[in-house]
Amino acid sequence: MARTPKGNLTDHVATSLGQSIVSGEYVPGSVFQINDLCETFDASRTVMREAVKALTAKGLVTSRASVGSIVQKEESWNLSDPDVLDWFLHVKGNTVPLIREFMEFRLAIEPMAAMLAAERGDKVAIDKIYTALDRMKAAKNGEDDALAADIEFHVAILHASGNRFYINMRHTVDVALNISIRVTNRSKGVSRASVSDHAKIADAIQAGDGETAKLAMQNLIMEAQQLLQGKVPALESI
Repeated sequence: MARTPKGNLTDHVATSLGQSIVSGEYVPGSVFQINDLCETFDASRTVMREAVKALTAKGLVTSRASVGSIVQKEESWNLSDPDVLDWFLHVKGNTVPLIREFMEFRLAIEPMAAMLAAERGDKVAIDKIYTALDRMKAAKNGEDDALAADIEFHVAILHASGNRFYINMRHTVDVALNISIRVTNRSKGVSRASVSDHAKIADAIQAGDGETAKLAMQNLIMEAQQLLQGKVPALESI
């Protein structure tokens, strides 16, 4: 049997431990010992140290030389880290509260990003927004992936904003939208987002109308928020 490359094994161990921590299998205060982990995962000390180092960077554990690696409380976790957010969304029993919080985050970020895109976006950046919109239109005819196109649209606007902090959030937005869009679309009784609602945002950005772009994005997200206030389908069926 071919040996698993060290890098892949490190990722596997970090993911496995990360999911176990997020799911609550390891409660805050639990201690990992490198030697024990080596036996559990049949991996070298080097691999285990690298995996624990990755989890430390994500805020899930902290290491003390005389104690070991200590599992941290949830408030220490870096939820803006795409891996942590992905684990949280897929292994927690009830993720709807987190999705609601994510909607609040979007409401604080994306309308402003749309306004800045209208004010600063160059032709290349705006063309990428319309490319995503074209993909959404194609998805209506079954010619593209509706979810991927929708996410591409929102990420393109973050890029077009020209704000490096917004752009840096694109991976977090990508991960969270993969779940939240499916939840809100299912709540709305549709399989894909409204192309016309997204087109209003794109057209306002292209026209350089920042206030209209901001309001259109705000309305889009607020509608999703309202859907989450009602009956939300079980995530297992999403």
